[in-house]
This record gives sequence, structure tokens and C-alpha cells, in this order.
Amino acid sequence: MTGTTTPWEELVTSALLGTDRRPPAADPARPGHDATAALLDAAAVHTVRRRAGLLPARAAERPEPAAHDPRPALPAAARRRLAQLLADRSGAAGTGGRRGSSPDLTELLPQWLAAANRRRFQAPHTLLPALLDAARARTDLRPQALTLAGPRALWLARLNPDWKFALRGAAGSSVLPDPGDTGQVALLWQEGLFAERVALLGAVRAHDPAAAPALLATTWAAERAEDRLMFLDSLRTGLSDADEPFLEQALSDRSRNVRATAAELLSALPRSALAARMAARSESCVSLDRTEGDVRIGVEAPHECDAAMQRDGVVPKPPTGRGERSWWLGQLVEAAPLSGWPSRLGGRTPEQIVALPVADGWREELHAAWCRAAVRQRDADWSRALLGAPALPPDTGPGTASLAERAKLLATLPGDERAVWVADFIGAHGMSEAFQLLGVCAVPWAEPLGRAVVDALDIARDAGSYPWSFSGVMGLAERCLDPAEASRLEILTATPDEAEDASPGAGGYWSEAFQRLVSTLSLRAAMLAELDIPTEPGPDRPGP
Repeated sequence: MTGTTTPWEELVTSALLGTDRRPPAADPARPGHDATAALLDAAAVHTVRRRAGLLPARAAERPEPAAHDPRPALPAAARRRLAQLLADRSGAAGTGGRRGSSPDLTELLPQWLAAANRRRFQAPHTLLPALLDAARARTDLRPQALTLAGPRALWLARLNPDWKFALRGAAGSSVLPDPGDTGQVALLWQEGLFAERVALLGAVRAHDPAAAPALLATTWAAERAEDRLMFLDSLRTGLSDADEPFLEQALSDRSRNVRATAAELLSALPRSALAARMAARSESCVSLDRTEGDVRIGVEAPHECDAAMQRDGVVPKPPTGRGERSWWLGQLVEAAPLSGWPSRLGGRTPEQIVALPVADGWREELHAAWCRAAVRQRDADWSRALLGAPALPPDTGPGTASLAERAKLLATLPGDERAVWVADFIGAHGMSEAFQLLGVCAVPWAEPLGRAVVDALDIARDAGSYPWSFSGVMGLAERCLDPAEASRLEILTATPDEAEDASPGAGGYWSEAFQRLVSTLSLRAAMLAELDIPTEPGPDRPGP
């Protein structure tokens, strides 16, 4: 057939322009044959020739097997639950404003992952693609999802570019050498992926705190600025005096962000040389003032930000709308050890110091800096003093009126004390002011806090308003209340009689919301029970 010798490019041109404008070469064996059919016949023959002429390719080299994961497999019921949670991760997207009475499985996935990781299970291999897809879509899931996925997540990420995030964010998901094996540690540190190196640094740090900075120093000068910053940030966990020499050197780093992080970490070490320098500077700025008879705190803010202050992390240029001197003062005070203020201010306790009047309108600036110092240094005594009594109106607290700052101060307190403080705050001020504070309370909520939240929601229901303004608190309650509370809350699922001044239908909406709360708590209880079932051998581990 003549048409079969027509070059492929000409056939493509005829197809693009149309056989009326560019007819294919005629086939003498089939005179008068339809031009369109002739084009298709020629293309078919050409395609067969092209395929038949292909030479077999060399087989690609098979990838190395994934590293062994010694963790046990999930119990069967927990495997099915994980599959359900992953399948439903986008199920709530189109539900609109009304959520109904069914639990939101999407919001339970982080809690399930955390519980499975506490029990040191490994993810089923068949669910790894769905688990990695979920982690790709939700960055908040990544740490827990990659921990559960284990070394196979890194193995898969090397084969699928869609999962490349795992190669930089999977700290703890790879099998690491013995931290005492200096040869293997040095090899992985030089050649490993970033996530593997972060995990290695943490393992070495847990084994020998002084060895981690020494390991960092071997490649520090050659690291990228963003990697130096992340390595430095990882030293927050287990920060100790042994880190001071390395951090002191990092104060001269060429990256401003690295210098600032090094200064912040050093200021969290009360015995560091930087903390002593900051204490001396702040002492020259803040002192007792008895000139007018009454004892008060006098403030003389810095008049300049010299090179030594800048090396110690003081940023010279203030944000827009902020005065230079107050900006410098705040940085000095927040970096000074809180333990030094009682002796400098007449032997007073933190509560007594915070209660002192401050001269010349510096109170707000000084107290805000002390709040930041208490959070940075994890000082519970100063946090209690700056928080004050929970019954005080939020705008008259001794330390700060900001609920965000109060939440940070609360995070430094022991879990039980934190829960009682927030419960008392809710009892005094209701739920509208407490949402940010609830976010820092340990899960599941302690009994006094859970009771205070449920009582406040019940009061809001009795007031006859719609529950939508409390949807955020209700969502938190679903995730944070003790699952054992489900049976006690059944009574709230009934639809109450509506008062004359109540919003139409509000009782039904509240009933639906409490039904969802009870259902979610019951589901959380079932999830935890499924994870506590006796485990099965891992897929690459022999059975008993």
C-alpha cells in the first residue's frame, strides 16, 4: 500500500489540516477509496511498524528494599479504623454550615495517629499511599503520619515526587545507627537526607547532650542558612548548659535569623554568659525608686543599641509605631534571667514585684517583657504572678490583658494546675473569653475543666441562643473531653422545651450538637480500646 510509505509527519499534517485540504497520498491498490479511511489505514500500518521496530529496553535496576521496621502491626480493628478515617478525610468538605449529629472523622485522625504512635505501632503497608496523601494535603498531620509510616515512607518518597515532603520532614521515621557508633553516625551525618540528619541529631543528643553540638560543628560552615536555622531550632529540645559554647559562636553567624535564634536559646539558659550580660544591662534600666516616699519601680530605657547589644540578639530597628527605647528595653528585660529580679528589687517575691507600681507609664512595657521572659524560661512562679487570679477581669490582670499571652503563660504551669485555672476563669467569665486558653490545656481535659466547659455550654443552651457562636468550643470539646464523660452527657441530647424569648428552633440545634458530642466521645473511646487490643506480629516479623 502506497499510503503506508508516506512519512509519519505528513500523515499528522493531513490529520490536523483535514483530508479535504491536505489529502493523503492515494493508494493505487484501492482507487476511489475514501480519503479519511485511507488516512486512518495508513496511520494504523505506520503505528504497527513503529511498535514492531522498537528494541527491548534494558530492565531498570530494582530499588533497594526499605529498611526493616521492627514495630508491631496494628490490631485488625485499628487497621479498619485507620482505613475509615483516611477514606473520610475529605468527607466533611461539602457539608455546609450545619454539621449534623455524626462525628467529624477528619478531626479525629490526628488524635488517632498520636495514640497509635504512643503505642509504637507501624502503619499497614496497604494504607501507606493514603496516609502519605493525607499528610501531603494537611501539614498538621505530617509529624504523626510520618512517624507511623516509618522508614517505608522515606522509601516510597524517593519513588514518588508527590511525597517528596517526607524527605525533609520525616524526623524520626528512619532507622538510625547506634548513637555510640561514631563511624556510622559520621557517615549518615555527611550523606543522609535532611530528615535523617535531624533525626540523627536528636538521637545523638539524647545519648550524649554534648555530642550533638560537636556533630553540628563538623559541617556547620558548609550548611545552607535555612538548614543551619532548623538544626539550631532543634536544640530547643533538651537545651542545656552544654550547648552554650556552640550557641555563643553562632551569635557571629552570617545569617541574622540564626543569630537571633542563638541569642534566644542562650537567654533561656540562666547561667549563660549572654544571660549575665543581659542581666547587667537590664539592671541599669530597672530599679527601685523611693524618691517620692512610696516604693515603686523606676525605668530608664536604653539611649542606644550598640554593637555588643546587637551581637547579643537585640534588634536595633523597631516595628512601625514602636519607639526605639521601649523596643530596646523590652528585648533586654525578656532576655535577662527572672531569678535575678527578687534580689535586685528588695528581696520581693514575683507576686510582690508584679504588684509594685511602675513609674512614668512603663508598666505595660515592663510587664509584657516579663511575660515573654517567663514563657521563654519556663518559669512557673513568674507565670502565676503575671496571670493573677482567674476571677480578675481580663483587662485588669497583673501581667497582660492579652488572652494569647495568657495562654502562653498557662502553658508553663503543670497540667492539673492549668486545667483548674482555666475552669475557674470560665466560671467567672464564661466561654466567650476562654477559647484560646482551652487550646493549651492537656488532653483529655481534667474533670474540673471538662465540667466547667459543659456547664457553660448548658447555660448557653438555656439562654435560648443558637449554638453556632459556640461551634469552636463544641469542636474542642469533641476532641478534648474525657471519652468517659459520654454517658454522663446523654441527658443533654434531649430537645428542651423552648422558652418564649428563645430563638426559633434553637433547642433542636443544641440537641443535635450534644448528640454529635456524645457520639464523638463514644467513638474516641472505641478507637482507644481498639489500639489496646493485643497486637499482631509485624509483616516482616515471625509470629510466635
